[in-house]
Amino acid sequence: MGIVVSLDGEHKKPSLDALTAIVEDDLAAVNRVILRKMDSPVALIPQLAGHIIAAGGKRLRPMLTLAAARMCGYTEGQRHIALATCVEFIHTATLLHDDVVDESDLRRGQESANAIFGNKASVLVGDFLFSRSFELMVEDGSLDVLAILSHASAVIAEGEVLQLITTNDTETGETAYLDVIKGKTAQLFAAACRVGAVVAGRPKVEEEALESYGMNLGIVFQLIDDVLDYSAEQAKLGKTVGDDFREGKITLPVILAFRRGDDEERAFWRRTLEDLEQTDTDLERAIELMTRHQALDDTIERARHYGAIARDSLGIFKDDPIKQAFHDLIDFCIERAH
Repeated sequence: MGIVVSLDGEHKKPSLDALTAIVEDDLAAVNRVILRKMDSPVALIPQLAGHIIAAGGKRLRPMLTLAAARMCGYTEGQRHIALATCVEFIHTATLLHDDVVDESDLRRGQESANAIFGNKASVLVGDFLFSRSFELMVEDGSLDVLAILSHASAVIAEGEVLQLITTNDTETGETAYLDVIKGKTAQLFAAACRVGAVVAGRPKVEEEALESYGMNLGIVFQLIDDVLDYSAEQAKLGKTVGDDFREGKITLPVILAFRRGDDEERAFWRRTLEDLEQTDTDLERAIELMTRHQALDDTIERARHYGAIARDSLGIFKDDPIKQAFHDLIDFCIERAH
């Protein structure tokens, strides 16, 4: 679906190359603003913030803001640079807080900030980055931008709290799960895209189209992330397999396997995820049950469904390289699972 086929008939694996090339200069400017705005006379702040920002990541969310602004015809000003930085700071702050809540020792295959600097410092520097993001919003001067990004920040926090409530609860259904991922992941994708249209002064219909694209792309991204936690592909990304399982998180692959299993299998899920009584072979057993009930494959199909909605959201925009790069991004997010 949407995969580019080369002239010799071989499939070309989707990549971020086109999108990265389009925003390359702007992204370099964003990185400069990040370094400047992370500065503080309190040495631990830039040290800890720099650790997590330098740990990698594709800068996907700020890239969405930069590319959306360009697609909407914004070519003269610099507002999109500051707002893309703002988006990255919100994202980074949530990562710092998430790792504390999840008691994670690793982030993208490296030691997490809380493992190195401690929980208290991680939470406080996360607060610092949130505060910096709001300074950037105020400096922009647009109440519309402030409304979009401040609302996103609140919804992200709600999504994280909702995940905390559903963790270890095998009775969680797909609707509640979607509410979690729309909040904790997809909302920032949606906001990152929408502010691109706002800075370009585009009509509401284009703002809403980009917001829909971002929301559905964010759902795709998280669905595939949840598949990868039970996949050998995870190791290739420098991540450990089974973190969600060990923490008792209820993701769509778990929900589908639980619903489709028999009484003995549901008892297994309750023991491992609700009671967190896990043995060395339980993760392997969990993957085997998900494979038996096609839970992983069907989660990928759900991702394709939301990817199609994201693709349709861009229908009102003219066909150009940026729109194609946005289409490619959908395929890239899905194909991470293969």
